[in-house]
Amino acid sequence: MSYLLIGNISALICEECMEPLADARIRIYLPEGPHDPDVLARGIFKDLHQIPGTEVRAKSDRLLAEAGLDSDGNFSLSWDELHLFTEPLELDICLNSVPGARNTRDGRAQYHLSTFVPHWKRDRDKYLAAFAYVVPAEKWSAIRRDFGAWAVAGTVRHADTGEALRTVRVEAYNALNDQLLGRGYTNELGKYKLYFSRDKLTGSRMMQIIRDGRYGISDSPDVYFRIFDRGIPVLEEDSSKAQRPERLRIAHCSRQNLQARPATQPRKPGTFTGWINGFISGKVRPQHKGRYVSY
Repeated sequence: MSYLLIGNISALICEECMEPLADARIRIYLPEGPHDPDVLARGIFKDLHQIPGTEVRAKSDRLLAEAGLDSDGNFSLSWDELHLFTEPLELDICLNSVPGARNTRDGRAQYHLSTFVPHWKRDRDKYLAAFAYVVPAEKWSAIRRDFGAWAVAGTVRHADTGEALRTVRVEAYNALNDQLLGRGYTNELGKYKLYFSRDKLTGSRMMQIIRDGRYGISDSPDVYFRIFDRGIPVLEEDSSKAQRPERLRIAHCSRQNLQARPATQPRKPGTFTGWINGFISGKVRPQHKGRYVSY
């Protein structure tokens, strides 16, 4: 008999936006010592936390299986029957980067996800179980901070009608120097997502003016936004908008819902349609050899 564990691991940027842990690795470990069944019954998830390298090395001999996650955060891993199916397993996730990060880390950071007993089902010559986990936004924000990467998501709506605006470009700017941080486009539901990394700031850290007039150090920028519809600006904020509480020292996972008033753009007539209209109005006259000239 063998075991097959399939599943998905994703993370929340905000309540309305999730991203997969693409290209991460999942590791399954055999249990160490007895586990309190009452503790396991109360909840399979512990607080997500990073494991020191010494602890990772210490439990390497208990590694049962590991596999990579695909671009959608899906994984599938199997192993031979080396333990009882009633025993709990330890699940860890390994990252050497996150979406939007400029550079990868030297070596993978490993985080503990869960210790639990899978609900195995017999399927011919193997036991089959599934596992899914969504990293909470506050935990994902802390991990992104370690990687120096920000993710901003939200919805763009018409300021008057509330209608979702599709295929508009959203740009985020650093209020300190008015430099572009990142851009993204809305989908058919008006939702957008954009990324930027620490290298977009002034060095690895940035100076900010504290409200009492003193200077202080912060590793997160104040941001404002601009929106473009087919290249035409429909929202043009300036740096003063970055003083809103949710824009100051923006979190590494942030929801920013925006409003804009797109201008109505009449379609330009095609070449043939414009020629026909010109001919009817008398602005196009026949010339020799079947050519026409416009007056």
